[in-house]
Amino acid sequence: MRPLLQRLLKQSQPLTQSNSWLIVGLGNPGPNYQSNRHNIGQQVLDVLADKHSQRFKSHKTGTLVAEVSHSSQKLVLAKSQGFMNVSGSPVQKLLQFYSIPLDRLIVIHDELDIEFGELRKKFDGGHAGHNGLRDISAKCGTGYHRLRFGIGRPDGQMAVSDFVLQNFSTTERKELPVLIELAIDHVLEITTPKTT
Repeated sequence: MRPLLQRLLKQSQPLTQSNSWLIVGLGNPGPNYQSNRHNIGQQVLDVLADKHSQRFKSHKTGTLVAEVSHSSQKLVLAKSQGFMNVSGSPVQKLLQFYSIPLDRLIVIHDELDIEFGELRKKFDGGHAGHNGLRDISAKCGTGYHRLRFGIGRPDGQMAVSDFVLQNFSTTERKELPVLIELAIDHVLEITTPKTT
């Protein structure tokens, strides 16, 4: 009787770390920032959640969270309600709350060193001066996936800090829907179980 009960209890438990992923979209909070280049990570998650008819809800970790399923995997989509340079603590709390190991974390972020229109996946490594990545790596370690969304560098003498806090140009905005779909494809590719 007891083994049967244990099996039933195990089946009724939520998805565990073996099939859960934490997908974090970096950005700054509030409507004044939501369309900025620096917030492209959160923009990608907004589209991904919408495709699954899910809405973000406040979570006790200081984040907004939506949960979706893909290929038997639970994807926890998260947007910090704090500023970019303090992204580490909310991510650390989410990993602990959902019991997700660091190597099942994907961080989507803007990347100055890649031209607009390019997307690159990366696992582990440095932060390349990105304050959001710097804080996450300091709090959690570096062994996580990154999806680098190219925004390029500003022309002329514009400061990088001003550039990343501007909205995408009119020309760029026309291309964003396709690029965001490609970013989602990359996320789903990473999270899809590999067949042996």
